[in-house]
Amino acid sequence: GQSVRAAARSLGIGHSVVGRLRQRAKLAGVDWAEASQLSEEALKERLYGRGAAAGASRPEPDPVAMHRALMEPGVTLELLHLEYLEAHPDGYRYTAFCDRYRAWKKKRGVTMRQPHKGGEKLFVDFSGVRPSYADRTTGERIQVELFVATLGASNLTFAVAVPTQRVPDFLHANALALEFFGGVPKAIIPDNLKSAVTETDPYEPTVQRAFADFGRHYGTAIVPARPYRPKDKAKVEVAVQVVQRWILARLRKELFFSIGELNRRIRMLLAELDQRPMKKLGGVTRAELFAQLDEPELRALPQDRFVPCAWKSVRVNRDYHVAISDHYYSVPHALVHEVLEARFTERTVELFHRGERVASHARSTTKYGHTTDKAHMPPAHRQWAEGGQGLLEWAVAIGPHTHTLMQRIFERSPIPMQGWRSGRGLRRLAERYDDARIEEAARLALRFGAQSYRPVARILKLGFDQRALEDESADEALIEHEQIRGPEYFN
Repeated sequence: GQSVRAAARSLGIGHSVVGRLRQRAKLAGVDWAEASQLSEEALKERLYGRGAAAGASRPEPDPVAMHRALMEPGVTLELLHLEYLEAHPDGYRYTAFCDRYRAWKKKRGVTMRQPHKGGEKLFVDFSGVRPSYADRTTGERIQVELFVATLGASNLTFAVAVPTQRVPDFLHANALALEFFGGVPKAIIPDNLKSAVTETDPYEPTVQRAFADFGRHYGTAIVPARPYRPKDKAKVEVAVQVVQRWILARLRKELFFSIGELNRRIRMLLAELDQRPMKKLGGVTRAELFAQLDEPELRALPQDRFVPCAWKSVRVNRDYHVAISDHYYSVPHALVHEVLEARFTERTVELFHRGERVASHARSTTKYGHTTDKAHMPPAHRQWAEGGQGLLEWAVAIGPHTHTLMQRIFERSPIPMQGWRSGRGLRRLAERYDDARIEEAARLALRFGAQSYRPVARILKLGFDQRALEDESADEALIEHEQIRGPEYFN
């Protein structure tokens, strides 16, 4: 008794649909009283003819096989429908084909609503339930963290116990996971733990700096799940539950005395887990799906494992050193008072100024010690720090006579520091004269027993190193020294 538009508004559908249906009912001779007594199938047959019911005899698509195929890169429902029609030309049209797959997927639950391509995503998280081992001497139970990682397409699962959730342990666990899978996915999806994300945001989260370095080292993107959006990481949520039920539950009555023993047992149970058939996917195992979907799409691992690192902002002190873990490392002296970024691992310390590395040192564990690169020192500081050895090395580079004179200077000085000062005077002559002239002047000075830099300086100043010597007496007159008597002594 309603108009077409009133019926359409009541049902929330288009009025043209109601009009076409009313026209079909009129042509089939079906009124409301009769329609209300018929079953769905009977009414469909009366309105649309036998062709409507004939669809039940068409070959049904396999939704499990479709779901597994959609995990492969580039596969779409349209492609699967074309393949289906090639095998069954009288099969369902595209809309009906998709409706059957979506109806099946809806019944599988929330864990299958996200399609995941092979080699695309690796989901990682820590378990809320923690395993433990016992101290062999005290018997104390030591709880550790359980890291879980699973691939999106195949559900292949990895688990390992680590001491803490701190950055070094978290990065080490991720590296072990990639080595377990034998390749690198396009993206790693972590939860918003502090070791992975320093600032949460639904759109632009700030990835922990060392974890970002980890991603660059392995050539993968770090894409944290949105906060308070468990569906973003539903895969790993389910994987954590599975690990808790099939691994941790079986460990509850076993006793371990080290984290190594615990991990060896976890690896044994993990191999069994990945070989268990998954009923919702037709009995296929995670390992089989991995070989089919994920393994061919994973990128190759780099040659070297990522070395965990930490970052810290540091200010350069007046002595051109920065403090890291109670040890001091040098930087170029021109950067005094500047703020630098320090990246340090167990073995190395690197310092960056505006993105450019300005210093690199081996990591030292000496408390309040100093690690200094001579190249970072001002010239005056460098000469003083080099002491006698640096001066001797310079003299060797100039020539044998200069080296002999430098040795004489050191030998005549009762205090090493006094000899260094005189030696630096000789070295400073190199700022005004070339090496050849200094070597010739040293040769002349040695002929008359010189033991300081002054005779060399006088010879160079007067230019006698560049003249031919007329005789020994003329040369002796040029040298001022208390131990040289001169020709007048013999008169």
